[in-house]
Amino acid sequence: MSRLRHPLFAVILTTLLTVPWVFVWATGQAHSLSDLQTVAVSGVAVLGASFMLAWAAETAEKDVPRAFALAVLAVLAVAPEYAVDALYAWTAGANVGTARGAEAANLAVANMTGANRILIGLGWSGIALFTIYRSGSSSDSAVSEQSGIWADRIELDRDIATEITFLLAATAYAFFVPFMGGIGMTDTIILVGLYLAYIAIIIRGEVDEHEEQVGVPAYFQSWSKGPRIAAVLGLFFYSGFMIYTAVHPFASGLEHLGEALGIPSFFMIQWIAPLASESPELIVVAYLVNKARSTAGFNALISSKLNQWTLLIGTLAVVYSIALGQIGTLPFDEKQAAEIWITAAQSFFAIALLTNFKISVREAIGLLVLFVTQIVAEFYIIQRMPEAEATALSIDILYAYTVIYMLLGVALLAMRRDELRWLLDRTASNAREAIGGQSSQPEHAD
Repeated sequence: MSRLRHPLFAVILTTLLTVPWVFVWATGQAHSLSDLQTVAVSGVAVLGASFMLAWAAETAEKDVPRAFALAVLAVLAVAPEYAVDALYAWTAGANVGTARGAEAANLAVANMTGANRILIGLGWSGIALFTIYRSGSSSDSAVSEQSGIWADRIELDRDIATEITFLLAATAYAFFVPFMGGIGMTDTIILVGLYLAYIAIIIRGEVDEHEEQVGVPAYFQSWSKGPRIAAVLGLFFYSGFMIYTAVHPFASGLEHLGEALGIPSFFMIQWIAPLASESPELIVVAYLVNKARSTAGFNALISSKLNQWTLLIGTLAVVYSIALGQIGTLPFDEKQAAEIWITAAQSFFAIALLTNFKISVREAIGLLVLFVTQIVAEFYIIQRMPEAEATALSIDILYAYTVIYMLLGVALLAMRRDELRWLLDRTASNAREAIGGQSSQPEHAD
């Protein structure tokens, strides 16, 4: 095998992508870089770390259930989003009763809702479209051609029934959060409890008959168990550390560049910063799709949405309370309440799309169009109207899109009630198996 084609060469090359940032971070010179230099150096490091994450997750599938490996990948890939949001929650708790504290609390919620909507509006839709486009030059068995305009679709793995059901439960709960006057410890207990229950179920699953790997994952899987596990842990740790340290400067650099172009800071924090912090996840999934592993890619996206919609919200109340010095509730204003409702409604609609474990080109385009038009409409009024008028009209736009998402979601679930029933039965069966009971998997509705 040529040295340049040996898998270790790819690992070395990818590691070299992270070295400039390691040097800048270790020597404390990050502050001396311009915004453009910071974005370039940290962005390249995030790219390298994303490939390491994907290799670690694929290698780990030989020793642990695939769902658990993807859940670990999802948590690490979106860790930067947790860090950014935790910063705003801490600032809110440390400055309670002041204008700065109130603004930081709203920014924490805005950043969280922006990240969740990006993951579905750009992530789910974009990866679905990329998967179907990519199938023209690959042998992805998950993509099926259908007659009709934009009817080609991805057939998803039915083993993600548990993830979808828990995501539906978290989404249903999220609709009630704005009625409670803020994000408090009750929300933390319920949402984090949901995620822990999900992990308890999937970690007890059987190790899958893993797919034949190529390249770096295949090379590491050929090692004996001890060194292989050490390699996986090393890749997870290094890439997680790299993403944790590099994405915040990357996001901040993008924010400053955007502000220099006249984009409002609040808009940047809600949309540009989360887009930057979500980039590792999107890169990892695009990598998996490019290897014709679209089912694994979508599994990772859904797992990411679940942990952001549970752990991320729960983290806000915990960090806020620590900074406050006592148990407290992270407050938010009417605008952020509307942001939570539209985020929950978008999630509800997206789940309704996946209840039959398929997503077509037109469904993906629908997700994308709804997401983009809402942001463009808000950005337009922010740029053209005084702040008070823009905020009021923005809230009306959020409510309007919330209603659209809900109507579409309810209509889909009504048409797919048999698939929904199968989804819930499958999750209940998985839960019984996880706690040692005997069950048979329900037959799915066609």
